[in-house]
Amino acid sequence: MAVKQFGHNARTKVSPFRLLLLQFSIFLLLSAVACNSDKNQYVPPPPPQVTVAQPLAQPVTDYVEMTGNLQSYEIVDLVARIEGFLTSIDFTDGDYVKKGKLLFVIEPQPYEAKLALQEANVEQQKALLLRAEQEYARQLRLIKDNATAQSEVEKWLAERDAAKAALDEAKANAELAKINLGYTRVTAPFQGRMERHLKDLGNLVGAGETTKLATIVRLDPIYAYFNLNERDLVRLMAQGRRDKSPTYQQQPVPVYLQIAGEKDYPHEGQLDFASATVNSTTGTLTLRAIFKNPVVGSTPVLLPGMFAQIRIPVDVDKNALLVPNSALGLNQGRHFLLIVNDKNVVEQRSVEIGTLVDEMRVITSGLNSKDWVVIDGIQRARPDAKVTPVRTNTAAQQHPESVPAHPAAEAKPSGKP
Repeated sequence: MAVKQFGHNARTKVSPFRLLLLQFSIFLLLSAVACNSDKNQYVPPPPPQVTVAQPLAQPVTDYVEMTGNLQSYEIVDLVARIEGFLTSIDFTDGDYVKKGKLLFVIEPQPYEAKLALQEANVEQQKALLLRAEQEYARQLRLIKDNATAQSEVEKWLAERDAAKAALDEAKANAELAKINLGYTRVTAPFQGRMERHLKDLGNLVGAGETTKLATIVRLDPIYAYFNLNERDLVRLMAQGRRDKSPTYQQQPVPVYLQIAGEKDYPHEGQLDFASATVNSTTGTLTLRAIFKNPVVGSTPVLLPGMFAQIRIPVDVDKNALLVPNSALGLNQGRHFLLIVNDKNVVEQRSVEIGTLVDEMRVITSGLNSKDWVVIDGIQRARPDAKVTPVRTNTAAQQHPESVPAHPAAEAKPSGKP
């Protein structure tokens, strides 16, 4: 068999199809290299997206907010005013009792006997006075006829006057015995709630010392005591002089209160006392308000000793600017907002804050109505960095539930405490 050998310089023939395939493969390879080169080129990320809104403008009542505590309107320690054995307890610990309700009885028999004795003494002195008056009248008739001595007239005049004085003394002793007999029955001085009794039946009370039997507390109405700091006091006094506002004695000043677990200050009372001096230690002025405290079920809503949040309306800002409270930041003790300017660059703006109205915060300075405030995506917004703002019409659209707890139109602010 003959074998065909190819020499070193032999020329290899390539078909046109294979040449075309080779060219196409080289093109694909170059394209892939070019694509890989494009992918490795750095492309900066787009600015982060944040939600912005202009502040909500509406009338808002300015309040002074304080913390206080509740105290009973009246509280009385019931004590034994006479000596004797405790014979009756006519209430159950914790009862609500009406005024005049019998609570304790202290052995009345000795005092009934003393009263009877003094009343008998009164009758005796009446008889002695009658005899002295009659004898004196008889001596006057006799002296006209010179049938008696002047000394006898004077004697019976003295006897009559002494009998009058003795009768007055007897009546006073009888009245005192009657009062002491009344002390054997201890009654409620007002409608209120009884604390637990402190002495049991059979105990000797009032023997040489004051014996406390129990305590009664009046819960409706109830007082709230709180302190106004000196800075707010000076501001309100200046405002009162400027507006010539009436004092709380001349015009009722509304006070709103809430306790733990409550919202929107549901209890409305009025200011009824302001101390005449500022406490030099705390720099505060003590104020007091009175609130109705009806019993719900078996317990009133408010109890003495509770802590309470209190606010008093002092002014109405007809064009207040509000932003969501969550949009506020705090830096070194100062509040700030993040503002997006017309170049979509974030600015950190220091602001002064005012009253919290639900979840909206009043901004008193540092903000105008045309500013766009970052209200969502705050963690993605950095000062002096660009962002992609998504605008809403108003801050109220972001928080539609935000309405004043007490509309400004219904508030009754007063400039003087």
